[in-house]
Amino acid sequence: MADQQSMKFLEELCNCFGPSGFEREPAMIVKRYVSRFSDEVFSDRLGSLMFKKRGTSDGPVVLLPGHIDEVGFIISSINKLGYLTFNPLGGWFDQVLLGQRVKVRTANGIIPGIIAAKPPHLLTTEERSKVLVKEKMFIDIGASNEDEAKAMGVRVGNPVVPDSCFSTMEKKVFKDGKRKGVDTLAIGKAFDDRIGTWIAAEAVRRLVDKKIKHPNTVVGAATTQEEVGLRGARTTAWVTKPDVCITLEVDIAGDVPGIEAHEAAAKIGMGPSITTFDSSMIPNQELVELVIQTADKNKIPYQLSQVKGGTDAGAIHMSYAGCPSVVLGVPTRHIHSHVGILSMSDAENCVNLIVELTKKLDKKTVEGLTRV
Repeated sequence: MADQQSMKFLEELCNCFGPSGFEREPAMIVKRYVSRFSDEVFSDRLGSLMFKKRGTSDGPVVLLPGHIDEVGFIISSINKLGYLTFNPLGGWFDQVLLGQRVKVRTANGIIPGIIAAKPPHLLTTEERSKVLVKEKMFIDIGASNEDEAKAMGVRVGNPVVPDSCFSTMEKKVFKDGKRKGVDTLAIGKAFDDRIGTWIAAEAVRRLVDKKIKHPNTVVGAATTQEEVGLRGARTTAWVTKPDVCITLEVDIAGDVPGIEAHEAAAKIGMGPSITTFDSSMIPNQELVELVIQTADKNKIPYQLSQVKGGTDAGAIHMSYAGCPSVVLGVPTRHIHSHVGILSMSDAENCVNLIVELTKKLDKKTVEGLTRV
């Protein structure tokens, strides 16, 4: 399993402040961590950070992107009573917001807030029967008027993130009524997609620490603004010119009451998922087969999945003349909320799979992915 150093990195990365468009803090954390073992660390002008490990050849270039932006909010106004209205940065389900703590970044530092609305005691029967939408909510920072809020440093355009701390717990694993060992669960915010960035960093770190030979150049990437339109993926592809892309993401865990297998097949603790289709990309079929064969040969557990959303691969696979791409995901419960849950064994097995794939992706194999 992950060592103390890598778990500390994951905790710091998930706890930090970095909604879409405001990713400098997580980028600096990644840069500090990967600089120790990368041949080169560089960035683009949209803020995405890239870190390179050269193998026995400059090419093919294997890109491992995971986005560092998290879903959050941006302040849209301060009303006369000192309450803050907000717009979403990324997709939010209205029902997970009310009553949650948030952090507002201001010129004077971070201030705490609570997402609130008109008290239910004062709603009519008809109003209580309807779902409260985010447009009817506000952030309460304790101010009593507009002047007090401004004195705290608040202004239109301030970013906001969930106030949620990373933690872990161990559970005993059972299957078919029999004990199957233990697993470590990670609990916290921003797993979408700081866990993908973590996997990319750990895969490159392992190549270096274990002195693993690979017939290519691997580029890990911490991309920006994925949640608002895969924007950092476009500039990252432009800078790195990848020959093959393995995007690292979360997957929607289907082991939640009310979800059918055809809606979300992946379950936490059963291995990383291989996305066979999503709304932004149909993966390269030869690459999918290579991933499956590699996992089977190395006895790495995996799950086959389909996703209704999109990922950075949606932009990268259409860069230049096209880039054969696939998405590997870590099944995660309750994404796009204040607190998610994932299995560290799934994340670690994803690292294992990336390392084994990297050893196989030589020039002939990569060229064969698109040969007709």
